[in-house]
Amino acid sequence: MSILVSKRVITLCLLTGISFIFSARAADGTGVSPDVVKQAEAFRDAAMEGSRAYEWLEALTTEVGPRLAGSEQEARAREWAISSLTQMGFGQVRVEPFTISGWERGAESARVISPYPQPLAVTALGGSIATPKGGITGELRGFASLDALETLPNGVLKGEIVYVGHAMRSTQDGSHYGYFGRLRREGASIAAAKGAGALLIRSIGTDSHRMPHTGSMTYAEGVAKIPAAALSNPDADQLERMLTRENAISVALDLQPRFVGEVPSGNVIADIVGAEFPDEIVVIGGHLDSWDLGTGAIDDGAGVAITLEAARMILASGLRPKRTIRLILWGAEEVGLLGGKAYVERHQNSLTKHVIGTESDFGAGRIWKITSRVNDDALPLVNLIARLVEPLGIAPGSNTVASSGPDLTPMVESGMPSFRFVQDGRDYFDLHHTPDDTLDKVSAENLDQSVAAYVVFTWLSANSDLNDWGWQAD
Repeated sequence: MSILVSKRVITLCLLTGISFIFSARAADGTGVSPDVVKQAEAFRDAAMEGSRAYEWLEALTTEVGPRLAGSEQEARAREWAISSLTQMGFGQVRVEPFTISGWERGAESARVISPYPQPLAVTALGGSIATPKGGITGELRGFASLDALETLPNGVLKGEIVYVGHAMRSTQDGSHYGYFGRLRREGASIAAAKGAGALLIRSIGTDSHRMPHTGSMTYAEGVAKIPAAALSNPDADQLERMLTRENAISVALDLQPRFVGEVPSGNVIADIVGAEFPDEIVVIGGHLDSWDLGTGAIDDGAGVAITLEAARMILASGLRPKRTIRLILWGAEEVGLLGGKAYVERHQNSLTKHVIGTESDFGAGRIWKITSRVNDDALPLVNLIARLVEPLGIAPGSNTVASSGPDLTPMVESGMPSFRFVQDGRDYFDLHHTPDDTLDKVSAENLDQSVAAYVVFTWLSANSDLNDWGWQAD
C-alpha cells in the first residue's frame, strides 16, 4: 500500500484484512453499510490532515501552464494527466478524442484617439473575428446595459464601435454570472444587428485591476460578424467618465486572432473498476483546458487536482468500490462544453448506467453548501453525505437544482441525477479568465477541504445499494 495514505486509512485497511468489505445493506434508506461510513470518515479525515491536491495543481500549472482548447498545450496537459495517473497506479487510463474548431489569440490593442488620447487594457473574446490589418477607428457609442442596446431598432448604428457597461456584482454562489455573461456570449451579434462595426464590453468580472477578462462568445446565424473585446474594469470606468462629457469619443481597436481549422482535443478518463457493479458509474472530474491569459490554476486546475486526489486516495487505500468510479478530466470546456457533449454522444447507449456525478469547476475556495436533484429514494444518501461533510463547514442546500458542474450539463440534461458541492465564489470572478489566474491565489488547506468532501461523496455513492437515483430519461 502507498506510504502516502494516512495512518487512519492504513489502519482501516489492516483491520479489514481484505481489499474490500461490505456488511448487510443499511436499514436507514441510504443503502450504505456502517463499515462504508467509517471508511468515508477515514478518507475525509486523512484529506484534512493534508492531501496532495496542491502538489498536482503545482505540477500542472508549472509544467504545462496555459491550456487553450485545441492547442499544443492542451495536448501536453493530456499527456501530463496520462503520465501522472499511470504513475499513480490507475490501470485504465485513456483519451477519448474529438475535434474542435481551433482559435488562437493574436496581437491586440485599443486606445482612445480623441479627445483624451490614452491606451486601454483590452483582450479579444474567445472566438472573435479579427479586425482588418492595422485595426479600425470609429466613434464610440456607449450603453449602460445590454437591455439598453437591445431597445434600439436594427440598423440604426452606422459602423460605430459600441461599448456596453453592464457591471457584474460579486456573490457567494456566482449567481450573477449567468445573467451578465450573456453580454459576452451574445453581445457581438446583438450589436451587429443594430449596425455596429465592433463591440467593446466591460469585462464579465468583479475585480478592479487592469486585467481584462476573456471568455467564449458565439455569432448568431444570419447576422454580420464583428470583432469583440473586453476592457478591464478600470478602463471601462474610464470610458464611462469620458462618455459623460459632451465631446465625441474616437477609439481605435486592433485585434488579430485567427481561426486554425479542425484541431484535436479529448477527455482523459481513468476508472477504478467496481467489484460488484462495474457497469454502473459514479463520475467526478474537472476540465483540463483553460484560457490562455493565465495558467488556469483557479479555472480549472484546482478542480482537476481536487478530484484527481480524491480518486487517488481511494485507489491507494486498496479498498474496492462496488460501482466503478470514473475520473474524467474534460477537454475543451471553455469553448462550449465540447468535452461534455462529445462524451454524451460517445456513451449515449450507456448513459443510464451513470448513476450520479459531480464536477469541481468553481475555483479553489472553500465549499460551503450542497445542492442536488435526486428522487426521494436517494435523499437519505444525500443527507448522509451532508452529515459526514458538516464538520468541514458544509451545509445542506436545495434538492431542486439541476447542476453537477458545467461539463456534466449534457448528461444532466439527458436525465442524470445531479449533485454539487458549491464553493465560496466571492473572489472567483476577480480572477476568472484573466492573467491573474495563477497558482499564488490558491490555498492548499482549501484544496484539502474540497478533497475531503469529494472523497466522501465518491466513496458513499460508489458503495450504496440504491437502485434508483431519479434518472429522468425518456
